Amino acid sequence: MANLTTKREERLSYLVLVIPAVAIYFSVMAFPTIFSVVLSLTNYNGGRIFGNSRIALVGFDSYIQTFRDPDFYLALRNNLFIVLISVFGQIPLGFILAYILSRQMVKGTDFFQTMIYLPNVISPVIIGILFKSFYLNRDSVYMEIVKIFNPAVAFSLNKYPMIPVLVVMLWMYTGMYVIIFLANIQRIDVSVIEAAKIDGAGELQTLRYIMLPALSGVIVTGAILAISGSLKSFDLLFVMTQGGPAKQTSVLSLYMYVKAFGTSVKYPLANAISTIMVAISFVLIGLTRLAEKRFGGRE
Repeated sequence: MANLTTKREERLSYLVLVIPAVAIYFSVMAFPTIFSVVLSLTNYNGGRIFGNSRIALVGFDSYIQTFRDPDFYLALRNNLFIVLISVFGQIPLGFILAYILSRQMVKGTDFFQTMIYLPNVISPVIIGILFKSFYLNRDSVYMEIVKIFNPAVAFSLNKYPMIPVLVVMLWMYTGMYVIIFLANIQRIDVSVIEAAKIDGAGELQTLRYIMLPALSGVIVTGAILAISGSLKSFDLLFVMTQGGPAKQTSVLSLYMYVKAFGTSVKYPLANAISTIMVAISFVLIGLTRLAEKRFGGRE
């Protein structure tokens, strides 16, 4: 009888601890996600306030309209550029800088570590305003510098407006990966590295055969963070360019924002775009996992 009472108390304690977390998850994460998918299948446009009191299921009309819109593919292309600069720019650069700092190849490692991470503690809105004045204004610092050396190149940013955005993102978020890699490099046993040096291994061999296999899981986690962060990029771009010029710097989050809160309210279309963004994120993360299983090592 005592054992039964103890088991019941354990189950009750488990439920008391789990139910609040589950309830918060479903109310904050699961329910909005499901509601968004359902809303994307309707004709809802704001209810009576916007002159539509009747809601009806219209199927995949919003998805079809999205895939037929050239602006969607332009925004998707720019998002892929951001994913590429994040996965193949921020992560490798962050790893290299972390390796240099961890091996103390430069003096003042604490100073450089602080300076590299500093952009992460500054608001993206502030950074957007700063680099907008540096790159994109007609009398910007960049334009004045380029005119001095080569006036013909001064207006090249009009042809490739995503370049300043990608440069700013590379500068802004690399520090986060530096800290992640530094924290995990410190977990590697120093005696293993010293033994490799005694056996004649150089820095490149140590990096390839010890560091990279030991940090493969961290690299995959960093890639997942980079992909998810790249697909939801909004605040920096909204401040710097607002998708201009001529929507050339538009991304999926900005495209969704315009559809939801622009001149014409199209909530189902915006929710369809958000669902497509989630699906793209899952696909890219799945590919990252497959690449890690195929080529990566294990921590």
